[in-house]
Amino acid sequence: MKALCVTAFVILALVSAAAPLSAHHTWPVSYERLVTVKGTILDFRWGDPHPMITLEVQTSGGQKEKWEIGGPAVNRMEGNGWTRTTVKPGDVITGIGYQFSDRQKVIKLERIILADGKELRLYAR
Repeated sequence: MKALCVTAFVILALVSAAAPLSAHHTWPVSYERLVTVKGTILDFRWGDPHPMITLEVQTSGGQKEKWEIGGPAVNRMEGNGWTRTTVKPGDVITGIGYQFSDRQKVIKLERIILADGKELRLYAR
């Protein structure tokens, strides 16, 4: 009986350890076309699972929209030259990536263009 309890505990521990790995998901985006948004950074959250930038974008009709744009995990962004100070609130950037399939104003970034014209990639491509 004791061996059965130990075995059950070990199996439960292994399943529990694997659960966070399976909880990670892919971005629910449409890869049919790249979307470009240009705006002013309101917030930059540097942390896992995805650093995210809140961007205020002015529409062609003069309205302001908030977009969430983000990239891969912090370590992957650091591998592409990013730091927590690469961008900051008030910066004007252009974000290029793939929008959520359900048309939410959320983009999985492929790259950004800073106000000075410098291009930064989020994935090594």
